[in-house]
Amino acid sequence: MSINLSKGQQISLSKADGNALTSVRMGLGWQAAPRKGFLAKLTGGSEIDLDASAVLFAAGQPVDVVFFQHLVSDDGSVRHTGDNLTGGAGAGGDDEAILVELARVPAHVDQIVFTVNSFTGQTFAEVQNAFCRLVDETAGAELARYTLTGGGHHTAQIMAKVYRTGGGWQMKAIGEPATGRTFQDLLPAIAPHL
Repeated sequence: MSINLSKGQQISLSKADGNALTSVRMGLGWQAAPRKGFLAKLTGGSEIDLDASAVLFAAGQPVDVVFFQHLVSDDGSVRHTGDNLTGGAGAGGDDEAILVELARVPAHVDQIVFTVNSFTGQTFAEVQNAFCRLVDETAGAELARYTLTGGGHHTAQIMAKVYRTGGGWQMKAIGEPATGRTFQDLLPAIAPHL
């Protein structure tokens, strides 16, 4: 059963039977908001290129990143499924996804932060039905969903993070608006959430 997360909410990534998850997928979906007015009829629908990224941290320092130009982490434990330039899934399936094999993440990596940014520079006021969701990749079951609400004039969002606790992993919905077209632009905004 999926949990709808609110900003700041945390969940454990242990299965109901007490075993730890081994492989998760962070999925991202969105749609371009419909344009209004006379010009919308002339220009048609817009396309928005949102990009999902996963920044791997060790002791507060970025040590690797997975995004549309670097699809697999150096150790192979995190993999991006490919760039979607237009979106369209919205409330349905994922437009972009990042797979994380939790058991293979190197021991020194203690946090993985998931971000989304508008590479084309459009603001989230032009996006609708945006979400990120965490799926148990082994069972195919959605564990948690965080819905981006409020639009706004920012071009990025620090969506969520998975982080080590004791012997397992937890997820925290961050939902912090930011400004930037790439994950590098977002590093200062990520820092307070580590």
